[in-house]
Amino acid sequence: MRIAIVEDNKPLADGIAKAFEMDGHGVDQLHTGEGAVEFLCEEIPDLIVLDVNLPRKSGLEILQGIRANGLHSPVLLLTARAEINDKVAGLDLGADDYLTKPFDLTELKARARALLRRGEKKIGEVISLGDLQFDSDARQLRIEGEVLNLPRREYALAEILIRSKDRIISKHQIIDHLYGAGAEIEEGTVELYVHRLRKRLSGSGTEIKTARGLGYCFRAKS
Repeated sequence: MRIAIVEDNKPLADGIAKAFEMDGHGVDQLHTGEGAVEFLCEEIPDLIVLDVNLPRKSGLEILQGIRANGLHSPVLLLTARAEINDKVAGLDLGADDYLTKPFDLTELKARARALLRRGEKKIGEVISLGDLQFDSDARQLRIEGEVLNLPRREYALAEILIRSKDRIISKHQIIDHLYGAGAEIEEGTVELYVHRLRKRLSGSGTEIKTARGLGYCFRAKS
């Protein structure tokens, strides 16, 4: 999953980002409200963690802008304001949940997981391909019922490939999903992860085909 954090407190944003990255998510960080609507509507993250008090453009203005542009990604508001009117205003503009600062990071992650599950097309969706099953709710990959214990980056790679099955996905798209947009990661890193994942999925009745110069395609073996 890709998560966007729009928060002007950089140490706080870094802490939140690290927590999500440890769970295998790609993370984008924005530290001002300027240009946030355009970025979010173009990148379409799976979840947006949005601070209300931002320089140049408030979180509520950003929320109003992305909803007006048809972006329906779930939004978790962060606010230092305790007044109920501010919370109600955010929910009325299309926020899905909110936390008042200071907050516990474990609660933030729990609320984020709930919103990500709610935002999926199918709750508890299981995608089957060959002898491989991808359980989005349990965040598991299974081969003939046996759970694969994948490192977080390899799980994130498997997730984007499976969700894009039978379609070519580029190395840049994979990098964005694993690390966040604009991350300076060499394409060779993607090739290494693909090599490792191929070995782990051996015997699953699936394959990761290389489309030379274009990217990769995940599909069932014919």
